[in-house]
Amino acid sequence: MSDTIYSDDKNLLDVDRIHGWLASSYWSPGIERSLVERAIAGSHCLGAYRGADQVGFARMITDHATFAWLADVWVDEAARGQGIGRTMVRWFLDDTRFQGLRRIGLVTRDAHGVYATEGFTPLLRPDRYMERLAPGFDALLRAEP
Repeated sequence: MSDTIYSDDKNLLDVDRIHGWLASSYWSPGIERSLVERAIAGSHCLGAYRGADQVGFARMITDHATFAWLADVWVDEAARGQGIGRTMVRWFLDDTRFQGLRRIGLVTRDAHGVYATEGFTPLLRPDRYMERLAPGFDALLRAEP
């Protein structure tokens, strides 16, 4: 929507609101605020704003040369369905600081169609990917639908 402003100025982020969103998400239920703060500090973050209210958040973890990981894309429930999430993803994809990366990864449970329209596909070689999960996080993933 035209009244939504997007900014990567971390000083504008409403960390309390972001923490609330992420703590209620399926991928980081109950996450501690201090961990959200560390994630923000180590990432390139983007906020979506309507007036003084933050209505969206996304972050990219990257070396700015070969690889990036898109994470924590969230739109406030009252603002969903208005293209804000898609615009935040495009913001990163179109930004010159992220041009030329060989690979941008992400994980989603239910937004495959949204990301597919932005050029994301299932893993080309899933047999090459491995992960190391924090103790207890594997149980969380196994328990989710």
